[in-house]
Amino acid sequence: VRLVESGGGLVQAGGSLTLSCTASGFTHTRYGMGWARQAPGKRREWVAAVFSDLSTDYADFAKGRFTASRDNSKSTAYLQMNSLEPGDTAVYYCAAVNTPRIVNGEYEYDYWGQGTQVTVSS
Repeated sequence: VRLVESGGGLVQAGGSLTLSCTASGFTHTRYGMGWARQAPGKRREWVAAVFSDLSTDYADFAKGRFTASRDNSKSTAYLQMNSLEPGDTAVYYCAAVNTPRIVNGEYEYDYWGQGTQVTVSS
């Protein structure tokens, strides 16, 4: 299983970024995909999930600003982020899971990408 993120970078507050995650080595269409982030000195937190049926779920802080999607024909998942704030600065990780599960209120995943840095300046 391989997940490769791209699209991170530096953006001003109020701006937008779209992250991409290309999957290989497994049957992408059968897996739930998701995004998590980790800011310096903080634990990794779940951001969004997009399931095999294209339904989505979001952490409260992401609702209304972030949109998760996937293109199964391209084995790629996306995270569109709008109205970015300095507090969104973090390394963003793409993740995949065969059978979606929730533990302590957050989705857990089996496979992770290497992450892409998102920095939001004020």
